[in-house]
Amino acid sequence: MEITNVMEYEAIAKQKLPKMVYDYYASGAEDQWTLQENRNAFSRILFRPRILIDVSKIDMSTTVLGFKISMPIMIAPTAMQKMAHPEGEYATARAASAAGTIMTLSSWATSSVEEVASTGPGIRFFQLYVNKDRNVVAQLVRRAERAGFKAIALTVDTPRLGRREADIKNRFTLPPFLTLKNFEGLDLGKMDETNDSGLASYVAGQIDRSLSWKDVKWLQTITKLPILVKGVLTAEDARLAIQAGAAGIIVSNHGARQLDYVPATIMALEEVVKAAQGQVPVFLDGGVRRGTDVFKALALGASGIFIGRPVVFSLASEGEAGVRKVLQMLRDEFELTMALSGCRSLKEITRDHIVTEWDHPRPLPPLPSARL
Repeated sequence: MEITNVMEYEAIAKQKLPKMVYDYYASGAEDQWTLQENRNAFSRILFRPRILIDVSKIDMSTTVLGFKISMPIMIAPTAMQKMAHPEGEYATARAASAAGTIMTLSSWATSSVEEVASTGPGIRFFQLYVNKDRNVVAQLVRRAERAGFKAIALTVDTPRLGRREADIKNRFTLPPFLTLKNFEGLDLGKMDETNDSGLASYVAGQIDRSLSWKDVKWLQTITKLPILVKGVLTAEDARLAIQAGAAGIIVSNHGARQLDYVPATIMALEEVVKAAQGQVPVFLDGGVRRGTDVFKALALGASGIFIGRPVVFSLASEGEAGVRKVLQMLRDEFELTMALSGCRSLKEITRDHIVTEWDHPRPLPPLPSARL
């Protein structure tokens, strides 16, 4: 059966993957309300398409931190991709490069920064978790820099791991034939089996709960790479991120895997964009499955979006070819949405091209008076 949209890969991945692995990729925190909401919220934004505009030529290209990419659709960091497919992050890196877009490599990847760099040219960002041992952090950042990575995406929403009940039930742990490659030489590459989630125990042992804004400043003293702060959901934190020297903001709720009952990222986006006042670009991840979703995010002021789960599900289904297809389908759908909305370039996508639930409600016509 031919795959015609991004969502269809999830069912195939569910069939192919061991339950522990599928559940790790698919699940969210606690009641998974935010997991559902990340998707559902997009359906509460409708289009106001403009007609009779010459859309024979459409340009989807853009620049992110000065790097030219083919479209505003990029790859979010997702951990342990070799659980999905033997080629893991290698395949994802090649697919991103072929599509002319950016891949973000997870700190907890099953391939190292050097290995991913060896796949060939491409613009790549490195997602960073701040370890309790700052020497480990400095070493990782330097390795990413040396390997040609162009930015650091600092995850700031994980002082502790969210409660992911599927991982607790499954006693999730990294399969024994895999390691967290970036930490291998530091004896931090293995995950112990525990009586709950092995990842939660690993995080409790390794990740610094005392992380604060001063660490964002500290990071700038050890690297010249631009720092994107990933995990911002409020105007207050957007302003603090800019004050702390962030080069950009990623509106993210960690794929709804951290604090449940935070809003969908598409709902939090506009507040963050307004607070940023154009000083830094604002990006979105969470729930993007259609080209229409990409357009809605850009109409609300995002400079681009990142996709996570569609990458691991397509990787599990078809390896590199699957990831390429996901990027191509989203690109094609986004181009069609632009054409049907009357937009020929990203700068033509405006807030007026959409209407949301929270826009001033159109007054309802008066009800006919009841007859007595």
